[in-house]
Amino acid sequence: MRLSIAKLPGDGIGPEVVEQASKVVDTVCSRFGHEVEWTFGYVGACAIAKFGDPYPERTHAVCMASDAVLFGAVGDPKYDNDPSSKVRPEQGLLAIRKSLGLYANLRPVETFKSLAERSPLKTELVDGADFLCVRELTGGMYFGEKGLRDGGDTAFDTCVYSRFEVERILRLAFEYARRRRKHLTVVDKANVMETSRLWRAVAKEMEPEYPDVAVDYMFVDNAAMQLIRCPKFFDVIVTENTFGDILTDEASCVSGSMGLLASASVGEHTSLFEPIHGSYPQAAGKNIANPVASILSAAMMFEYAFGFMEEGRAIREAVAASIESGVVTEDLGGGCSTSEVGDWISDKIIRK
Repeated sequence: MRLSIAKLPGDGIGPEVVEQASKVVDTVCSRFGHEVEWTFGYVGACAIAKFGDPYPERTHAVCMASDAVLFGAVGDPKYDNDPSSKVRPEQGLLAIRKSLGLYANLRPVETFKSLAERSPLKTELVDGADFLCVRELTGGMYFGEKGLRDGGDTAFDTCVYSRFEVERILRLAFEYARRRRKHLTVVDKANVMETSRLWRAVAKEMEPEYPDVAVDYMFVDNAAMQLIRCPKFFDVIVTENTFGDILTDEASCVSGSMGLLASASVGEHTSLFEPIHGSYPQAAGKNIANPVASILSAAMMFEYAFGFMEEGRAIREAVAASIESGVVTEDLGGGCSTSEVGDWISDKIIRK
C-alpha cells in the first residue's frame, strides 16, 4: 500500500524526535511491503520566521492532501518570554486542530514493567496501569471569546460548549470503552460550571445506549487526586479541553516520563499523531531527547489512520525490547542518544 504522510517537525526537539519516528516508519514499511511518501510542512516558530504565520496555508494544503500527519512540537522561549506577542507558535497547533476538525485527542497511558520503579508513585500503584484519556480538542476556553478590558487590568477567557460538541466526543469515548474494559469515567466540574452540567446531562442521556459500559462521574479535582492514588482504577477517561490538557500531563507521571507518551488527534479530516511533550528547547540540537513518544505516535498512526495493527505491534514490541535492554536516553537513566535509540528500534524491527 502507498502511504502519504505529512511530516511537521516544528520547533525545539521536534525535528530530532520526528526524524527517528520517520526512520522507524520507513523501516516498518520496508518490512511489510508498503511505500511511503513524505511531504514536509512548516509549523510553529519556524513557520512564523519563514512566513509570518504559525500554520501557513501551504502547510494546511499538505495536511489535507495526506493520509496522516506526523507532528513534532511547537514553542520557542522568544515567545514564552514575550506575553505581548500577537503571533505565537502554539497558535499553529490550535489552528491545525480547528482547520482539520480534530475534535478528539486520544492519549493512552500504560506502564513498562522495567520502568515501573522510575515513576514518582509507588511501584505497586502504577504497575499494570493501562487507561485511555479522551480529551475534547476544539472547544472550551482555548477557543472561546477572550480579551482584555478596563485598560488591560481585566482579562477574560470564555468556556463555551454546544450539545453537538459534547455528544460527539462522549460517543467516541463510549465506543472506545466498549472496545476496552467497558468502564468510562466522565470528568467535569458540574458542581460549579454550567458547561460541565451540560456534559453530565448529555452523558446521562447517552448511558442507556451503552448498557454494557459502566459509567461513573468525577469532579476534576477529585480525578486529579485519584490519578495519583489509584491509576489502575481507570479504563477510559473523557473530559473537556482544558481539564484534559492538565490531567493528561499529570498522567505522564504514571509511566515515569513524558517522553514515553504518544497521542492521536482524530476528527473530520486528516488525523494527526504527536508526542505529548513540548518542544523542550533546552535540549534542542543536543541529540539527547527521548524519541520513544514520537515513535509510539507512529505506531498509533499505523493503527488508527491505516488500520495496520500488525505494523503498530511491531513498533511497540521493538520499543519494549529497547527499554528492557536498557537502550534508553538519559531521562530514563540511560546513556543513549536520540539517534542511537531510533537506530536500535529500527534494527530490532528488521531483525524480527
